[in-house]
Amino acid sequence: MAKLLFASLLAALPLTFAAAQAPKQDRLLYGVAYYEEYLPYDRLAQDVAMMQAAGINVVRIGESTWSTMEPHEGVFDFSHLDRVLDAMHKAGIRVIIGTPTYAVPTWLVRKYPAVLATTARGANQYGVRQNMDITNPDFRRHAEMAIRAMLAHVKNHPAIIGYQVDNETKSYGTAGPAVQAQFVEYMKRKFPSLDALNKAYGLDYWSNRINSWEDFPSMVGTINASLGSEFARFQRKLVTDYLAWQAGIVREYKQPGQFITHNFDLDWRGYSFGIQSEVDHFAAAKALDVAGIDIYHPSQDQLTGAEIAFGGDLTRSMKGGQNYLVLETEAQGFPQWTPYPGQLHLQAFSHLASGANMVEYWHWSSIHNSAETYWKGLLSHNFAPNPTYDEAKTIGRDFQRLSPQLVNLKKTNKVAILFSNQALTAEGWFKNGLGYNEVLRSFYDPLYRHNVGCDLVDPSSPDFSKYSLLIVPMLYAAPTSLLERLDAYVKNGGHLLVTYRSGFSDDNVQVRTTAQPGGLSTACGVTYSQFTVPENVSLKGDPYQAGKDNQVTDWMELLTPTTAQVLARYEHPVWSQYAAITENHYGKGLATYVGCHTADALTEKIVSEAVRKAGLWGPDQAQQFPLITRAGLNQRGKQVHYYFNYSAAAATLPYPHRAGRELLSGTAVAAQQPLALPAWGVQIVEEN
Repeated sequence: MAKLLFASLLAALPLTFAAAQAPKQDRLLYGVAYYEEYLPYDRLAQDVAMMQAAGINVVRIGESTWSTMEPHEGVFDFSHLDRVLDAMHKAGIRVIIGTPTYAVPTWLVRKYPAVLATTARGANQYGVRQNMDITNPDFRRHAEMAIRAMLAHVKNHPAIIGYQVDNETKSYGTAGPAVQAQFVEYMKRKFPSLDALNKAYGLDYWSNRINSWEDFPSMVGTINASLGSEFARFQRKLVTDYLAWQAGIVREYKQPGQFITHNFDLDWRGYSFGIQSEVDHFAAAKALDVAGIDIYHPSQDQLTGAEIAFGGDLTRSMKGGQNYLVLETEAQGFPQWTPYPGQLHLQAFSHLASGANMVEYWHWSSIHNSAETYWKGLLSHNFAPNPTYDEAKTIGRDFQRLSPQLVNLKKTNKVAILFSNQALTAEGWFKNGLGYNEVLRSFYDPLYRHNVGCDLVDPSSPDFSKYSLLIVPMLYAAPTSLLERLDAYVKNGGHLLVTYRSGFSDDNVQVRTTAQPGGLSTACGVTYSQFTVPENVSLKGDPYQAGKDNQVTDWMELLTPTTAQVLARYEHPVWSQYAAITENHYGKGLATYVGCHTADALTEKIVSEAVRKAGLWGPDQAQQFPLITRAGLNQRGKQVHYYFNYSAAAATLPYPHRAGRELLSGTAVAAQQPLALPAWGVQIVEEN
């Protein structure tokens, strides 16, 4: 048993937050999270043998083990890590180690109760994970000690290929007095005077004006959307800084060729759904060598692949199109997610089609007690082979065999969606019946369903001009500089599709006093001053041939064109004089403005028309969901086309590209040859 006694911190070298160039991956990684310390009896040898049989070539360990690794303050026991590292290395299985900081040990809370965060709900209690204040100095000091102790012990082990910093990190709502004091200092740097702050945020309302920095109130009770949104932005910055701090420590120890990653998660709707409101994904990813993601999704009859595609497109976009790692996804998961035969195989290759270089299940074997007992791993509670494990074995063999053709896939897309954490947060203050992520997904999903490749960009993205079509959903809060960039994008030849409630307020969430839609009115050629919630409203004449789905729901703006052409007006005894959807030729480009929320099927037709007008409707768009195709350029310089059947019914489609070879079967494929896809089936064609 390897034990160390730490009386003080190890000597610290200067931290650097600059991410190194990610090492190029030499093979597809297929893995599981493995928690030897959770097992009810010693079965490491049996697990390793079963992993080898399944083609598992990587495991993630360590991120849950602080109390096992440091059972008493300053006393470290790394025997569980040593056992797993040695066994995996002997078996030829690579290892990613997580820093064990997302769940704190009991002794730390007993000695330093303030490490538990105080949130809007009050002081956190011990028990759940991620209940700490990530800024607390006692937490930081002991977390650093634990990280350095672990890294010093394992850094030379040949099994390790990379490190994961923390786990699904967020601010966890931390808002106690210490965090409040940090926020006040942040605001002092942002505003030269309290007068400027009060004016920017409209704090004279309800006597919220702050006349002395000492009187700055707690953000827990604020009713001011501007101030509350700024606090949320500050909390996201805490996450960015925290991950950069951990990455800086790890970078002191990691060996050349090893990487640093993090498993970001997404907004949750019972499964992974949209942009995470508590993390600035692009900012936080800068400290990493390679971005990682956790993607969980519906299964069985509800499996569509949309969440796999969305999470992958976001994560690939975090670092400018770089390949990424799926650090967690389900094997069996919740009872309602136990996959049908063929679905695990379909899911695994769907991740690769978005640019993933690794698919890793959470987790290897089902836990026998505590909170996640019924979130099942690849193995069930009896550790015996089961149909899901047997299917995983086929995936492992295919990954190993096809790595040269499928690893390091590069994707180039001509469509992007612009998202904004600030708009997400700000819009959430007003609860107008429209959730930001629901609106975003209502425009993303039609692209997916029609096989249109998509990137995601945020306000920090340097270049919109490389995209022929830029979709901007509900950009409620935005700095003038961003609206000017969108104006220039259209003027210089881009096609902009922008939706209702965009440009409405500035970056401080103060509503603009100009005609709406704010700085976008010239490019879009439209203005409005009134809006309402529709009752029995449709689009006049059903211009998109949507039939029963020709419905306006939740929100409508009463648009008056200035230079725009009207594409659709409202069908209503009062509102019919107003435009609902317009397009405007502006400079060299085209701006489409959608002034209302519509039924999903109608939104799909609006998006499809925009894709056509952008000149992006091609042979892949001849198919649509449940037949999904995604493509990219492999490291051999050849185009690879994935074909997925997200359906329980077999289907056939004509292969529309250059002749090639179907990789799973090894058979030749001619142009226009029919491809037969069984239920939940996959075919992959590499062009000659």
